[in-house]
Amino acid sequence: MNLLLVEDDQMLGETICDGARQSGWHIDHVGDANSARSALVDHTYAAVLLDIGLPGDSGLGVLRSMRARYDATPVLILTARGQLSERIAGLDAGADDYLVKPFQFDELWARVRSVIRRSQGHVIPVYIHGDVRIDRSRRVVTKAGVEVVLSAHEYRTLLGLVERPGHVVTRDHLHDIVYGMASNVESNTIAVFIHQLRRKLGDDLIRTVHGLGYVVGQPSA
Repeated sequence: MNLLLVEDDQMLGETICDGARQSGWHIDHVGDANSARSALVDHTYAAVLLDIGLPGDSGLGVLRSMRARYDATPVLILTARGQLSERIAGLDAGADDYLVKPFQFDELWARVRSVIRRSQGHVIPVYIHGDVRIDRSRRVVTKAGVEVVLSAHEYRTLLGLVERPGHVVTRDHLHDIVYGMASNVESNTIAVFIHQLRRKLGDDLIRTVHGLGYVVGQPSA
């Protein structure tokens, strides 16, 4: 499982990354809000370790932008700001847990495991349509029993559709899910992801509703 650490204190960040790798995690480290947003669009993570005080924007801004585009990746806030009002603000913004610095690393990894377990319990674990199986708790997609490798953009597009089976999802809505509402990326990139998903998973999974958007069928099991 991959983690993302968003921490502008380089020394602390390196210490956390060393500890993560020793505990068997793969981890990416960025030091500012813009880099965090880019990483979250380009990659899929099991959890995010997020500092609040960041250059460019606060960690809460990063968190709000994640939740605004339906990114449900569990977030554990790491901060020196321990006042009750600030903890409440973080949780209200969509954080899954809160750990005040300084902390013990054993507790950190225990909390990471906990937020991941809780997040896996909050989703419908498996979507099956024909021979396509999407295991959202494990983030594994298979076709006819063979694992299919999707890019982070393709996977997020697919989730945006299967979260509303039987309903038309507009291209603009998928664009917001994949890139975020503030993004100025051309929305025709969604058509490219749909094409790639059909190539990898079959033409019958995703149906185009001309002038409206795309739809996947109700799960078959």
